[in-house]
Amino acid sequence: MSFPFYTGIIAGMSNKHLIVPSILSADLTRIGDVVLELENAGIDWIQIDVMDGHFVPNITFGPSFVEAIRRITSLPLDVHLMIQDPDRYLEVFAEAGASSLTVHIETCPDIQRTIAAIRELGLHVGVALNPETPVSALTDVLSLVDLILVMTVNPGFAGQTFIQSTLNKIREIHSLLAEIEPRPRIQVDGGISAETAPSAASAGADTFVAASAIFKHPQGIKAGVESLKNSLVGVKTR
Repeated sequence: MSFPFYTGIIAGMSNKHLIVPSILSADLTRIGDVVLELENAGIDWIQIDVMDGHFVPNITFGPSFVEAIRRITSLPLDVHLMIQDPDRYLEVFAEAGASSLTVHIETCPDIQRTIAAIRELGLHVGVALNPETPVSALTDVLSLVDLILVMTVNPGFAGQTFIQSTLNKIREIHSLLAEIEPRPRIQVDGGISAETAPSAASAGADTFVAASAIFKHPQGIKAGVESLKNSLVGVKTR
């Protein structure tokens, strides 16, 4: 399965700010209309948060949900696996229509093997780390992935407050990526809004996952996306 649009924004466009709604906060009773609204608002990817009730204290979506969203849209689907033993489920999520799989460094005892397995499925690869996990955990894999996801809240639920201390982690990762080509994107997820996105961008982030800021915006989805985009105008990634 090929997603040229996704490939284009991964490689050679790391200076472009990308807006990635987390579908977790959408009104699932009208998901088809919601996805159409997101497309019309000009979002870049859709993130699907998969939680198992073990690695994080919440249970969300499975492969069938990814498959349903894939039938609705051709946009890249960034599937964030917040689950224990993700290796067991890589193939089924690939078959469901994921464009990329992001796994947590905390759940992968052999992270290089997991990365290789995702590559073999023809997907892009992301690695995530929780707020308390040091950047040093990623040192050996920075050149092997397309995306580094910095959790800016403790994962599990939408609507949490951005953890300011994660800005130092973003800066550190950005510095480590300076010599890597093509440079992986730095994604931030948790408490991202028009107020917090600019500081994350200044620290080095270029990809912004937002939930409440988009789906709970008082003027609707399009206004939420526009608010995020406007907040990043003129903000340069380090």
